[in-house]
Amino acid sequence: MRQGSQVVSGKIIPTAVRMGLFIGGRERQTAETLEVADPAMAGVIVGEAASASADDVADAVAAAKAAYPAWSSLSAAERARQMADAIAGIADERDTDAAILSQENGKIRMESWVDALVFEIRWNLALMIADEVDAGKTLPVVPGIPVSTEVTFQPLGVVTIIVPFNWPIAILAASLPHALLAGNTVIVKPPPSAPLATTRVVQRVAEKLPAGVLNVVTGKDENMGGLIQNPDIAKVCFTGSVNGGKRIMEMAAKSLTRVTLELGGNDAAIFAEDAIIDDVHLDRLYAAIFDSTGQICMNAKRIYVHRSRMQEVVDGLSARLEKAVIGYGLDAGTTMGPLHSPVQKAFVAEIIEEAKDSGATVLEFGELPGGDLAGGNFLRPAIVVDPDPELRVVTQEQFGPVIPIIPFDTEEEAVRVANDTWGGLCGSVWTADPETAKRIGNQLVCGYVFVNDHGATRLDLRAPFGGMKQSGIGREQGIEGIRAFQDTRSIGTIDPEALAAMAH
Repeated sequence: MRQGSQVVSGKIIPTAVRMGLFIGGRERQTAETLEVADPAMAGVIVGEAASASADDVADAVAAAKAAYPAWSSLSAAERARQMADAIAGIADERDTDAAILSQENGKIRMESWVDALVFEIRWNLALMIADEVDAGKTLPVVPGIPVSTEVTFQPLGVVTIIVPFNWPIAILAASLPHALLAGNTVIVKPPPSAPLATTRVVQRVAEKLPAGVLNVVTGKDENMGGLIQNPDIAKVCFTGSVNGGKRIMEMAAKSLTRVTLELGGNDAAIFAEDAIIDDVHLDRLYAAIFDSTGQICMNAKRIYVHRSRMQEVVDGLSARLEKAVIGYGLDAGTTMGPLHSPVQKAFVAEIIEEAKDSGATVLEFGELPGGDLAGGNFLRPAIVVDPDPELRVVTQEQFGPVIPIIPFDTEEEAVRVANDTWGGLCGSVWTADPETAKRIGNQLVCGYVFVNDHGATRLDLRAPFGGMKQSGIGREQGIEGIRAFQDTRSIGTIDPEALAAMAH
């Protein structure tokens, strides 16, 4: 792990010069590296990450397998103690972690800082339920069943965790501490387009754990198959796109490797006729849509508003977008950074133009930056008012700074159109009436429902999280997230007296 600085547009910016692999308690450099581009500045490279070969991947699996017997044999309480020691001091380099993440991801510094903070929060929340990890139950002898059965939990083995570019450090902590606490050993694969800050954080933790318990592998996807298909991999936990999840599941099927998939969403927010539409709620809605330039799986992607309140929502969001400052993520005044990749920028621009061509009202805001940022992946944020429901801006996950706002007339209509989609990650109900919130919320087909709010900033990090339909398989966080990394085992002991009684 080497760190230096560079001067970009007159700014001295910390950057990871080169990050290695971390396998079996040791850092490993590779002949080939991944160049990590700055999405805000065309042609600027912010650092390099090691590019693992298939042999490096096999070594990581072998190291995790070798460490598994000793780690899994510990009690959950002892694993928790070592994990608490490993996380100590993680905040000392948070400012640098955040600066590097902003460079490689593009999002503003504050969001990057929170990204790293949430890693620590989720880690410590997992440790708080350590006493539940080993808690089984006993099924007593009953008439006709002369057996006392102990139901316990055991870890799976070696686990691979694959995280995306948008909130990589925070997302990692939705599963990593749970997998470790359950008794598994882990290989982390950071995103190839933004691996630097994640690798830094994980390596600092891994250095304080027994060798091989936690490993980090970066590289090109074509060399990563062993992280999924190696027969010593017990489970893959993947967060990313729906298509990415399908590829992971297809690969894992060949060896019947288990999967947890936390995939994309097309979240609907429903504003009832009695919704409170004031500054507080509009600020929440704005953040729920446009945080991370719209690049969050659980952001609101479709806004359904009772027709009588439609203009209030359009005007309220417009007033906030008029204040948006599009620019470099490390600049103090910036409120919205670039999209992460040129491909995503092109897609979002295309669906905005498609909406314009359809005749929909498209409102665009802000000024694109010039100078050194002119070639970056920047887009003006947009609102699409009352679009055709068949347009891609409605039917597909935009993952960018554009939102359709669509009127409805009845509650039944709102629920129907909200559920009429491929995804089922999150949803929200905005109403002054708790009964309305409960009634509508219970009808939404999704894994998490917010009331009078939406998105990552209001997610209860203790609660199980995951999607329905094509938004995913399985749950992360909480005791449910720990059980996802365990098998259930039953041990039955014959009771001689009960058996004899049955014979008479």
